[in-house]
Amino acid sequence: MSTEALSAEAEPRTTPAVLRRAADLHAAAEAIVDGTERITYKELLERVRLIARTLIAHEVQPGDRVALWAPNTHHWVEAALAAHYVGATLVPISTRYTGHEALDLVERTGAAAIIVPERFLGYDRLGEMLAVATELPALRLALRMPVMGGDLRNGSAPTTPTLPSGAVLDWADISTAAAAVDPAAAEARADAVGPEDVADILFTSGTTGKSKGVLSAHRQTVGIAAAWADCAEMTTTDKMLLINPFFHSFGYKAGILPCLLHGSTIVPMALFDVPAVMTIVAAEGITVLPGAPTVYQSILDHPDRANFDMTSLRIAITGAAPVPVALVEKMQSDLNFDAVLTAYGQTEAVVITMCRTEDDPVTISTSSGRAIPGMEVRLGEKDEILVRSDNVMLGYLDDPEATAKTIDANGWLHTGDVGTIDERGYLDITDRLKDMYISGGFNVYPAEVENELARLDAVAESAVIGVPDERMGEVGCAFIVVKDGQSLTEAEVLAFSKERLANFKNPKSVRLVKALPRNASGKVLKNELRDLVLKETAK
Repeated sequence: MSTEALSAEAEPRTTPAVLRRAADLHAAAEAIVDGTERITYKELLERVRLIARTLIAHEVQPGDRVALWAPNTHHWVEAALAAHYVGATLVPISTRYTGHEALDLVERTGAAAIIVPERFLGYDRLGEMLAVATELPALRLALRMPVMGGDLRNGSAPTTPTLPSGAVLDWADISTAAAAVDPAAAEARADAVGPEDVADILFTSGTTGKSKGVLSAHRQTVGIAAAWADCAEMTTTDKMLLINPFFHSFGYKAGILPCLLHGSTIVPMALFDVPAVMTIVAAEGITVLPGAPTVYQSILDHPDRANFDMTSLRIAITGAAPVPVALVEKMQSDLNFDAVLTAYGQTEAVVITMCRTEDDPVTISTSSGRAIPGMEVRLGEKDEILVRSDNVMLGYLDDPEATAKTIDANGWLHTGDVGTIDERGYLDITDRLKDMYISGGFNVYPAEVENELARLDAVAESAVIGVPDERMGEVGCAFIVVKDGQSLTEAEVLAFSKERLANFKNPKSVRLVKALPRNASGKVLKNELRDLVLKETAK
C-alpha cells in the first residue's frame, strides 16, 4: 500500500462521499487544472452542487440516466459528479460517435438528461442527434457546455435545438436554474446515494454487433479506482495528465476517480497533441501520464523533445497494445519515468491485472501484470482468462441472457481472451476467442461494423478484420461481396461508414470479392482473410 492508502474504515464507497471527503481533506489543493481554469477541491464541490441543483430543477430523479457526450474538460468532471450527486446513473458517450450512435444509447437508456458541448470540433452534436431522432419522451433536459475546439462546420449558423418534452439550457444559465432549488435538497440527494446504487452504464460493443451496457454500482466504481490507485502508488502530490478519454473507463475510473480518492490534481486534455503534452508536462510538473504506447512513442520521436523539462514524470500506465522492451527502457531513460506499468482490463471488470512499480522492463513488455487487489484470475477451458471480484459488473443493461453467458454460476467472468499465467501470477494475453481488434487503443468489434455495412443496398455480405498498422496498431479492412446486378466502389463504402460509425471503427480499406472463405459449417474463415492481407503486405 502507498503512504496515502486509506484504511478500510475511512474509505468512501460512493462518489458523492469521495468528493465530499476530498473537499474536506484537501479544500485548498488544486483538484483540476484545465487551461486557465484552476479549481480547488472546495470549488469543485461547490460547482458540482450547483449543477446538481440544476438537474433537480429539471426533474432529474434518483435512478434516472444522465448521458454525457463531451470531451475531456473540467465540465465533464463537474457534470459527471453532479449526476451522481443527485442519485442519477451516468451514461458516458464516446465523442467519436455520430448522432446516430449517440441517439441509440440515449434511447436505450431512456436518458432524462444529456450534457453536450454547444459545438465540438466544429460540429453541433446535439443538433446532429436530434435531427435523426423521432421521439424522446424521457429526455427532459439538454445542458449545453461552451463551444469546444473549432467553429461550426460548413459555415452554417449555430442552431438552437428544441426538445419535444424538455428544455435546452446553456452552461451560463446554471446559476439561474439552480436558484430555484434549496441547497439542502441537493445534499439530501447525495446523502441518499448508497454503495449498491448503479453509478454508471458504460457501453462496450459485443460480438453480436449490438453494443452492451455494462452496469456498475458505486461500490464497484470506487473500489476499482482505489485498487488501481494503490498499484500506481498515487499520492496527494501527484498531477495526472489525462489524455485517455473520460467516456472510457481508462480516463474515468482509472483517471478521475483515483485522483479524487487521493487529493491529486486532474489535468484534462481534450485533444491529443504532442507539443501540447510536452508543454503541459513541463509547465504543470505532471507526475503521472497514462496512455496507449503510441503516446509515449510520439513524444520520444518528436524533434523538439529536448526543449522541454519533463523530469517531473514519475509513473506511466499503458496497455491496449504490446509494449516493446526497447520502448519501456527508453521511457525510463529518456522520459525519466521511475516506473512503467502495463495493465489489462475490460469494461466489465475495468482493471484486471497490472504491473507494479518494481517490475523490470522484460516483465512489463511481456506481460499484463498480476491481479490487482481483490481480483481473482485463472484460466478456464481453452486457456480462456476468467476473473472474479466484487468489482466485476452487476450485469448488462436489459440483457439477462448475455449476462448469464458472460458471468457463470460461480461468479467467474468469461473474458473471451486467451492467455498464460506464470509461476509469479503474471498474465500474458496470447490470443482472442473473439474477433475484436484494437485500433488506436479502442476496441473494435467487426460484427458491429458488418451490421452497419449491411445497410448498404449493394452489399450482399461482408467480413471485417483487423490488420496491422504502424500508427494505430490495427485498422479495419472490409471484405465485401456485392449483390448480383449492382455496383459498389471502395469510396462509396468508406463514405458510408464515415457517416454511420465513429472514426476508430471505420474500415480504412475495402476489398470487393466474389465470395468469402467459409468452413464446412458456413462460418467465415477470417484467419484466411488475415493471412491473405499479410501475404500481400509482405511482398
